[in-house]
Amino acid sequence: MNRVVVTGIGAVSPLGNSFNESWEATKAGLSGICPITKFDVSDVSWKVAGELKGFYAGKYLSLKEINRLDPFVHYAVAAAMMAAEDAGLISFNSSLVTCHSSLDMGGVIIGSSRGGISTIEKELKKKYLTSITRHASRTSAYLMPSTMIGMASSYVAQKLSIKGYCLGISNACASGTNAVGEAYRLIRSGYRGPVLCGGAEAPVCRICIEGYGSSGVLSKVNDSSASRPFDRTRDGFVLSEGACIFVLEGYESALKRGARIYGEILGYGNTTDAFHQTIPSPEGEAKAIKTAIDEAGLNPEDIDFINAHGTSTPLGDKTETVAVKMSFGNRAYHIPVTSIKSLTGHMLAASGALETAFTLMTMNEGIIPPTINLKERDPECDLDYVTETRRAEIKFAISNSFGFGGVNAVLVFRIPP
Repeated sequence: MNRVVVTGIGAVSPLGNSFNESWEATKAGLSGICPITKFDVSDVSWKVAGELKGFYAGKYLSLKEINRLDPFVHYAVAAAMMAAEDAGLISFNSSLVTCHSSLDMGGVIIGSSRGGISTIEKELKKKYLTSITRHASRTSAYLMPSTMIGMASSYVAQKLSIKGYCLGISNACASGTNAVGEAYRLIRSGYRGPVLCGGAEAPVCRICIEGYGSSGVLSKVNDSSASRPFDRTRDGFVLSEGACIFVLEGYESALKRGARIYGEILGYGNTTDAFHQTIPSPEGEAKAIKTAIDEAGLNPEDIDFINAHGTSTPLGDKTETVAVKMSFGNRAYHIPVTSIKSLTGHMLAASGALETAFTLMTMNEGIIPPTINLKERDPECDLDYVTETRRAEIKFAISNSFGFGGVNAVLVFRIPP
């Protein structure tokens, strides 16, 4: 079995248009949640989201590509190109991209929960207005290809001349973590790689805001304090957008290239609750945690840090707390826990990927970013939640992602000795 390491990270998020910007904002405890600007929210109850700010897709795509592709693909391509550049696999200047020969038979696995839903909404709105005005309107010829989940992976492959393994994953909010986990398994089993993997989402549109809002999972607070994981007053998550992509490759390959190694993936747990469409199960989540730790060849007492799913929903945070206690016993109270979603909101598939990246940086720098907005601790959420930036030496860490349908994904990391 091959050892698998992370050698490149790229991201666009509500906290910044690069991974470094996002990480610096996270360490500072800055919120990326702001009033929605993408559509008129005057008649909508939920008025804040985690939008990208000043993102310019033209750095990575031509105007024709921008017009033909959904924003979730824009974000995926941007993050992928930054990750590949970070790993030393490409150099790019304007439209000229020079790729390392190893990319030819590399791979791409990208997860997305909602795919091109904003483009679908745009076309439906156009059809609706057509029915009212009775003026003919032609449906875009790019509607179908640009909105499919797999277009993020396939277009990244196209931009980087990757002709090997290619897969799109849609597994609710676990999709990005699943993509990293499946890439890890692919390389671990012998695929030469490298493999670009992660998550991308662009769900800040009316149909998603109203859809999630109607289901009762969005916060009714309309300011930057809306996302408050583990707080007694939490009332739902904040919908957000963005992408985070990694370069994964074999340890020996990374050493041979002289690549920077952010960390090593040791284990991956992928389980389903087989329980309910939207209600999570602590048993299912705990099973995923146990599976990942077992695959890593570790014991629960080895884990030094937990990057929580921590969405800020009343039931979700309580369930995750129970799952952590089931997994770690009394040690659960002594493991520092943080929720990045307090800063970013919920980027769906992209959240799990970004949280993976922040977990690696936490281990590299010995800095645990804070869970902000946690003012009144819920008695039923009684773990060691980090509310101020904390220094800590972390040898082994896990990152949790859970989603609708009872899907659970957990990754275990270390910094190679």
